[in-house]
Amino acid sequence: MTARIIQVDPFDLVVFGATGDLARRKLLPALFQRDLAGQLPDAARIVGAARSTLSRDAYRAQAAEAIARDAAEHPEAAARFLARIDYLALDGVSDGGWSELATRLAEAPDRIRVFYFSTSPELFGPLCERIQAHGLASAQSRVVLEKPIGKNLASSRAVNDAVGRVFPEACVYRIDHYLGKETVQNLMALRFANALFEPLWRAAHIDHVQITVAESLGVEGRAGYYDTAGAMRDMVQNHLLQLLCLVAMEPPGQLTADAVRDEKLKVLQALRPVSAANIAQTVVRGQYRAGAANGGAVPGYADELGASSGTETFVAVKAGIENWRWAGVPFYLRTGKRLPERLSEIVIAFRPIPHSAFSERAGTIHSNHLVIRLQPDEGVRLWLMIKDPGPGGMRLKQVPLDMSFAEAFGVRNPDAYERLLMDIVRGNQTLFMRRDEVEAAWSWVDPVMALWRDSEDTPKPYAAGTWGPSAAIALIERDGRTWHEDANWNRDARLAT
Repeated sequence: MTARIIQVDPFDLVVFGATGDLARRKLLPALFQRDLAGQLPDAARIVGAARSTLSRDAYRAQAAEAIARDAAEHPEAAARFLARIDYLALDGVSDGGWSELATRLAEAPDRIRVFYFSTSPELFGPLCERIQAHGLASAQSRVVLEKPIGKNLASSRAVNDAVGRVFPEACVYRIDHYLGKETVQNLMALRFANALFEPLWRAAHIDHVQITVAESLGVEGRAGYYDTAGAMRDMVQNHLLQLLCLVAMEPPGQLTADAVRDEKLKVLQALRPVSAANIAQTVVRGQYRAGAANGGAVPGYADELGASSGTETFVAVKAGIENWRWAGVPFYLRTGKRLPERLSEIVIAFRPIPHSAFSERAGTIHSNHLVIRLQPDEGVRLWLMIKDPGPGGMRLKQVPLDMSFAEAFGVRNPDAYERLLMDIVRGNQTLFMRRDEVEAAWSWVDPVMALWRDSEDTPKPYAAGTWGPSAAIALIERDGRTWHEDANWNRDARLAT
């Protein structure tokens, strides 16, 4: 059964940084898919704004390239979508172009206005100042902030203060696209819509949790930016900690924006601090060297950067949450570049059975694992012990109950930005970060960064195409556990059928 698509209200979406990578790869294709599905009203307009001197037609040509793969079979829909697009050459730190933008928006003064900041955070404040100076912030305005929001707690507060002087918190949408992924939202459905899991979702039944966000690519063309950020700022402070919050938070009274974000904030505030006394046992940082990936030789990080660097491209963390539900349960987080494959997944490892009634001939009994795969091949897999069919006595085997979203529903899986962009227009902040969440995350990350700065240790090397430095393996194996590495997700599903 096809879900009913409901149109959103008419809106004007202004994308600052419209010629950048994010707009081309994510925003324009996502908006086209929503237009193709019939969700955009006829009056909706998209205004690209950037410093590049381009005509409207030249920018539309760039947009046509961005949606070419999806538009090939829908030429009429593509023409309709491109007709929505306007472009203005505009400077974020001066008044050039702003009067023209004000004139365009004044054509529909009561319409929802979305200002999307697809720029560096240093421009968030100046952009807000000019939006205010030219009278563009209406009662129906929302502003969207892409990560990173600052480089530490102090700069994050400065950015949020600058934005807050123009837009109230209820109009600020801090976007983390991981929260828009179908599987992430299914995590909440699994927990809060099934009586099976929630009674077990606690320290008495869960041994540990693993969260992995792995990338097979290196820094590619982002080396300049990445060297100022590193894996801790780029991935842990936002993506991984947000996923941890969704796994660990208490059930909210209702799935409203503030009810959900209140519970996530409590998790961040309960994170065990990393200190000089425990950092060696709880955090590992690494940097990839030359190796092999995607069937060929690849350079190391320093080679791609063109200089030696102390920036980490890999981080593994053993985190703890100091509350009644999770006391004593370790949360193992890891992320890195140039790892063997691109994947994001959450593994809930349940405690082993307290006593086995089976003889040794039955085989090893493995504990149950719930694996939530965010990308690629989104799905949920519950590993159970069953009897191996056939005569010859009791032989136990671990097999998965498997649900692939593509196979189960037979529909296209929307990109996270499609959902998030429509939620912004609707005014639904549930899947967006509140200011106090962002600052709580920085409050936990900043001491780690400070300890690294004060240490003579450098990131531990690992060969490209491997799962990080050996210290990351030791981090979990010294606790008698091991990283979950299901490189044969699809193969295992076939074997189980």
